Amino acid sequence: MDAPVVGLTTYRQTAAWGVWTTRADVLPTEYAVAVETAGGVPLLLPPVALPDAAERVVSRIDALVVSGGADVDPGRYGASPHPQTAGWQPERDAWELALLTAADAAGLPVLGICRGMQLMAVHAGGSLDQHTPDLVGHERHSPGGDEYGTVEVDTEPGSRLAGLVGPRVEVSCHHHQSVARHPGFTAVARATDGTVEAMEAPGDRYCLAVQWHPETRVEVGLMAGLVAAAREHAGRS
Repeated sequence: MDAPVVGLTTYRQTAAWGVWTTRADVLPTEYAVAVETAGGVPLLLPPVALPDAAERVVSRIDALVVSGGADVDPGRYGASPHPQTAGWQPERDAWELALLTAADAAGLPVLGICRGMQLMAVHAGGSLDQHTPDLVGHERHSPGGDEYGTVEVDTEPGSRLAGLVGPRVEVSCHHHQSVARHPGFTAVARATDGTVEAMEAPGDRYCLAVQWHPETRVEVGLMAGLVAAAREHAGRS
C-alpha cells in the first residue's frame, strides 16, 4: 500500500530566511521528519478560511497532527486571559477546530501535540489551566526561551498510549498551560506533579494527544502508531 498522507497544522507568523523577513506558514522540520521516518508522507496545512475547506482537506488526508504553538484563545472556553496568556491566533484556532470537527465526522486518526492537546480538549468542551506553574509551584514543564523541560510521565496501564510508549517515559515539554477538563477523553499519562500529560478517546479510533513534544526525540511509538492507523484508514476509504 502507498505511504499514507499525514496532515500537519502550521504556525502563521513572521519568519526570516535569506533576505526575507515576512509573514510565513512554518513548522519545525522535526515534525515532517518524524512522519517520514514512520513511513508517512507529511503535508503542511496552513490556516484556511474558505467555507468547507476543512472537510475537503480531511477527505484527502489519512491522518491529522494538530501541532504545537501559541496559547489557545481563552474566550474559546469561556475564560478571561491570565496575565501569562498571550499570543493567541484566532485564524489558527478557527482552522484547527474546523479540522477536528471534520476529522471526528470522518473517523480520521488524530494526534495532538502540546497546544494540539489543549485545543482538542477545548474542542470537546473542556477547559485549560492557563498557567501551570501556579498549580505545581515550578517551571520544569517550560524552563523558558527555546529550552525544553525534561519530565517523567507514567502512563495508564492498558491504554493505547501505554502500548505505544510503555509504562513510563521521559519526555521533552515546553508548555506553561495544561488541560483542566477533557470531556470525552480519558487521562492516560501524568507527570509526577499530577499534571495531565496525555489523553485519548475510547474506542478503536486513534485519537490521542500528548502535552509533550515527541518529534524532538527518537520516540517512534506515537508517530508509528499514527501512521499505522492512517494506513488502515486509507485502506477503508
